[in-house]
This record gives sequence, C-alpha cells and structure tokens, in this order.
Amino acid sequence: MLEPQRIVRLEDDAVVVLDQRRLPDEEVDLVCGSAAEVAEAIRTLAVRGAPAIGIAAAYGYALAARNGEDLAAAVSTLAGARPTAVNLAWALEEMRGWDGDPAERARQIHAEEVERCRLMSAHAAALFDPGTRALTHCNAGGLATGGYGTAVGALRTAWERGLLDHVLVDETRPLLQGARLTAWELEDAGIPHAVIADSAAGSLMASGEVDLVVTGADRIAANGDTANKIGTYSLAVLAAHHDVPLYVVAPSSTVDPATATGAGIPIEERAAAEVTSRFTARNPAFDVTPAGLIAAIVTEAGVHRAPYSASLSGLVAA
Repeated sequence: MLEPQRIVRLEDDAVVVLDQRRLPDEEVDLVCGSAAEVAEAIRTLAVRGAPAIGIAAAYGYALAARNGEDLAAAVSTLAGARPTAVNLAWALEEMRGWDGDPAERARQIHAEEVERCRLMSAHAAALFDPGTRALTHCNAGGLATGGYGTAVGALRTAWERGLLDHVLVDETRPLLQGARLTAWELEDAGIPHAVIADSAAGSLMASGEVDLVVTGADRIAANGDTANKIGTYSLAVLAAHHDVPLYVVAPSSTVDPATATGAGIPIEERAAAEVTSRFTARNPAFDVTPAGLIAAIVTEAGVHRAPYSASLSGLVAA
C-alpha cells in the first residue's frame, strides 16, 4: 500500500504530491515550490479528496512560511482553490493558530488524519456482515486522505476481517475517480471488485447485488446533510428505495458545525470542458445528500445515528 509520504509530503524547498491526474497509468510526482503552486495542484485535482486537500494546504502554508511569503496572501490563495471541502479551511485555521514550527504542525495534521482514518475504518467495518457486497462512489481511499482512507479504509478493514465479499465501484463521471483511483487502490489491496457505469447502480441494487453503499464526504453540515462527489445523492435515493443502507465515513475535520444544513454548503461548479469540449454543459462537482437518506455517519469517534444535530454535536477534530 502507498505510504502517506508517497501521497503528499513536505520537503526542504517544495511540497511534493503524487499526481492523481496521471493515475493509474503513471506514478508521477508533482513538485510545488510555492503556496500558489500548491493551490493550483489542488484546483486542478493533482491532489484531491477532502482530507488530502487539507493536508496539502497545511504543507503549502508551511512552505510559504519557510519561503518568507506573505502568509495572509498564501492563506487566501490556498483557501480559494476549492470551496466545498471544509477540511481545507479547517487545516489553514489550524496552521494560523500554531505558535511553533509550521512544518511540525503540518506533519502533525497529516499523521492525525491518517490515524483518524484507521479509527473510523474500524468503527465502519463493524457495520459489515460476513459476505457483504458493497458499492462505493468516487475515491475515498489513501489517495484522497493522505494515508489509509475513509470509505475505502472501511472496505480495507472489512476485507482484513473477512467480512467483505466484493466491491462495485462507480466510474464516477466525468473524471472517473472511481474507475481510475478506487479500482487501482482496491487492486493493490487484493480486494475483489468490478467497475460499473454510474447508471448501473440502480439495476444492480434491484437485482439484490448490493448490501450497502459506503462513501466519503467533503463537508457534513450540523444536521447531517452531506456534500460528496456528484452522483452520491442519486445513489442515496436509489439505496433508500431498495432498502440498502448508505453509510458516510469521514473524519471529524469534515464536520462543519457552522453550516446548519446542506443548503449552506457551497457547491463547486467546474469547467464545462471536463464534460464536453463541444457543447454547453453544466459541471457541478458535488451534490448534497439529505441526512434522512443516510443510515449512519462514521467518524473516528464512532458511529453516529440520526438525529445528527445531536450525535454530531460537539465533535471536534483533535
């Protein structure tokens, strides 16, 4: 499995990320020499996934401090790279409030996120029955979290415990994070899986081939409404219709108590060219799944059930 420092790391004069745009065909490092270059790597999806974005931003801040950059400008540039993932703003606030060596705090944030993933994966795996056939969307593995993974971490732990039989992996249009990244991580872990077209999920649920759906999250509102990769809301509606539980696995750094409901979550709209180079297109990167469609939200603190306004209350990343 990929070591956390292989995914994103701080070196003496650069932040280095494994360029996720080149996977699975090539493993290529992208070297970022300034906070602006880290922000560009985040914006262009060279590094992606809410926890990994936060880690990269923390490293970008530390690099800016080391380079003598204007830190207020660096924070503004990094914070503006992607608006939906709350981990980005959370990590930058952690860095701004740190009195010691910024590089030390950034590495702590990275290590803490990996440990949170291991803890939440253990909690989530307890929701799996022996022989579970799971479906997942987008990529919520080590690549997206800087280490072990959230939803894919749960799949890894369930597999290691002998509870997981097979995983269906949504392609996740339009950029194929499932087909390119999640399938690559599952293959590396030796977990049986099959990539499916996003639109095949409903029919496979109807035929009884899905026991649960497990996804990550980019922001969780105080009431449990959850923003995740576009298509998650559709999966949640299908899962509810077919009586299939949908579990969201995410660190406490993804919970945003300042946002009351999903209506307050900003939804990034990306370039139409990611969908088509010829026609007018809409390209929202995320959608919001209402809390009522989520069977449980799992963090490093445990399994949270509705009402989420109570079960998530007071949850703060360590």
